[in-house]
Amino acid sequence: MTDDIHRARELLDHATAVAVLTGAGISAESGIPTFRDALTGLWANFRPEDLATPEAFEANPKLVWDWYAWRRGAVANALPNAGHRALVAIERQCREHQVDFTLITQNVDGLHWAAGSLRVVELHGNIRRVKCFDQGHAVDRWEAGEQVPTCPQCGSLLRPDVVWFGEALPSDALAAAFAAARTCDLFFCVGTSTVVEPAASLPFLALESGARVIELNSAATPLTPHATVSLRGTAAQLLPALALQGQ
Repeated sequence: MTDDIHRARELLDHATAVAVLTGAGISAESGIPTFRDALTGLWANFRPEDLATPEAFEANPKLVWDWYAWRRGAVANALPNAGHRALVAIERQCREHQVDFTLITQNVDGLHWAAGSLRVVELHGNIRRVKCFDQGHAVDRWEAGEQVPTCPQCGSLLRPDVVWFGEALPSDALAAAFAAARTCDLFFCVGTSTVVEPAASLPFLALESGARVIELNSAATPLTPHATVSLRGTAAQLLPALALQGQ
């Protein structure tokens, strides 16, 4: 493992453009359960399609709003962990050496922003944000109450600004992610199973474009046999060691 970390640090030290993809694994260490793991207690009898599709919201907007209000409360109490903070340090080091850096995340918890990351591409949105269902107007403040709040601009019901099942990913975020994967010479894949598309294609696109790929994950994934370096462990364990490069 020590040799692999040294190799990863060496690759980072000589990179000219870095892209990072993070998944649920990095947030798990901050106590944030995955979507399906959160279906416990009052929500144990619901299926994902009951709570996270446009059709579910149209059928029962209060149920969906309450589910996301509960999840938003859990996220609000979570703090960035050592993995999030290490990525901030790596981004800072890249900027100091004029190395392009893009952080792409599948997570909706906003912890990368909270940690201090400056360039974050959110593929699946952000649960801390809210928009209206009909027009997509961003809404900063709303009244918590018995009813689903409405948009001050058009009167439409408000919904979380996340990508639901059956919805397309934000086109600008997706374009930025694919551009970063195509143009980087070093790609990190952190805490993601690399099975959920289209994010799962990003490290393979980077490989096809000539980049080296470093995987950090607690278990083997479909990417593992193809990665330049595959480090086994958690983001909070492994990323701080990489952030020490150049110091």
